[in-house]
Amino acid sequence: MDKKSIFLKVKDHSVSGEEFELIPNSEYGFLETTPQPSSNKLPEYYKSEDYISHTDSKRNLFEKVYHLVRSISLKKKLSLINSFAPREPQYKTSEEKKLLDVGCGTGDFLEIALQNNWHIFGIEPNEQARTIANKKTNNSVYKTEQLLKFEENSFDVITLWHVLEHLPDLENQIQIFKKLIKTNGTLIIAVPNYKSFDAKHYKQFWAAYDVPRHLWHFNKKSISKLVSKQSFKVENVKPMWFDSFYVSMLSEKYKSKKMNSIKGIWIGLVSNLKAITTKEASSLIYIIKNS
Repeated sequence: MDKKSIFLKVKDHSVSGEEFELIPNSEYGFLETTPQPSSNKLPEYYKSEDYISHTDSKRNLFEKVYHLVRSISLKKKLSLINSFAPREPQYKTSEEKKLLDVGCGTGDFLEIALQNNWHIFGIEPNEQARTIANKKTNNSVYKTEQLLKFEENSFDVITLWHVLEHLPDLENQIQIFKKLIKTNGTLIIAVPNYKSFDAKHYKQFWAAYDVPRHLWHFNKKSISKLVSKQSFKVENVKPMWFDSFYVSMLSEKYKSKKMNSIKGIWIGLVSNLKAITTKEASSLIYIIKNS
């Protein structure tokens, strides 16, 4: 491939140490991790005790901070989906307020949604995380194959919290969500933003590239183009302010080979301050409506 088309070369800092290239996609504008591991090999790149979303461990200060921030974020996520919940009298039972969380990890978001009268369903390919999640959700979490077994036009809200970047065959995934979501339903996608200040500052050390687990790397235009193919429309974009701190702290670790929390927090703060003007936060939540 022409070297001029390479956006950046990035190492897998957490598992394999292998180097990958980020190549701009000419149709949509996102970056593609190249080469992409085969479906058989990809799970090997998730086998790390440091992959926090697949465990509930709190072994050190970094993980404890992660879980504290996650608990705050869960309340914000719940508030967001509640704003798109169907209203009575059209819906008279909580079972008709249906949520699908794709890539639900250990199930904390589904658990808080269940406690707030959502009829919940989750998809999680990792067996360890799925087992933990099912203990919290009355066995409401399934393997990936279940996506093709759900009834069409059945979910009011479908959420992907830092998941879309992990999914192969993007266009097919969006088609599946289109079939599953109700008319006027809401698709919520949260992904890292490679146009953010912290991404530009850390470059190949930016933790949110997370190759090769992250197969794609998005900006605003690429998300809009991708979902519009299925007659979805991005209606709003919200920042995830905490992400810049977590990502910058981890990026600092990759760059300097040691945990420099103070500097990471400073870069995260600078990134957020710049995002107030640029609207390019470290991670963005896309509120997408089905029409």
